[in-house]
Amino acid sequence: MTAETSQTLDRGLRVLKLLADTDHGLTVTELSNKLGVNRTVVYRLLATLEQHALVRRDLGGRARVGLGVLRLGRQVHPLVREAALPALRSLAEDIGATAHLTLVDGADALAVAVVEPTWTDYHVAYRAGFRHALDRGAAGRAILTARQKTAADHPGYTLTHGELEAGACGAAAPLVGVSGVEGSVGVVMLADAVPERVGPRVLDAAREVADALR
Repeated sequence: MTAETSQTLDRGLRVLKLLADTDHGLTVTELSNKLGVNRTVVYRLLATLEQHALVRRDLGGRARVGLGVLRLGRQVHPLVREAALPALRSLAEDIGATAHLTLVDGADALAVAVVEPTWTDYHVAYRAGFRHALDRGAAGRAILTARQKTAADHPGYTLTHGELEAGACGAAAPLVGVSGVEGSVGVVMLADAVPERVGPRVLDAAREVADALR
């Protein structure tokens, strides 16, 4: 540190970098140990960062990077969408269902990119900006399931039916290995059940998007 720098700002930025380097978040104690400061200082840093949506804490108290980090750069969301679109477009055309990239925004799942198939007679209308609770729908449930996995686990796909719209079912797989980003890739379709081949195909698409975002 020099006379021209701010120790508090430096610590806040270090918190963000530490959280960006973990997929499962960090507790106050873990952050305290890594920063070499007491827990009270960490609490204050997290509270300030939370006010700006740069950090969020889950129900277990683990701190994670907040979606506000993406909002700092106006071009970040478009870049995320651009990186995901090829895989989403391929998924939508292959399955014949609406494909989407969903990210965590606080307690919600937020659709940030949507691609509809071009060749079907009908499909589910879905729009970027649509949000719903994380514990409803395949997109959110896939993210919650990934949170419960250890680093050695490889989360699979999640299937749901009728949770967001009557008669619609969904399949989604979480993004894995993308530092600082929690999200999922999925499809939604009008059907009684998700066809057997859809889950593995969605899982492949989630891997493609994760690779594009690294």
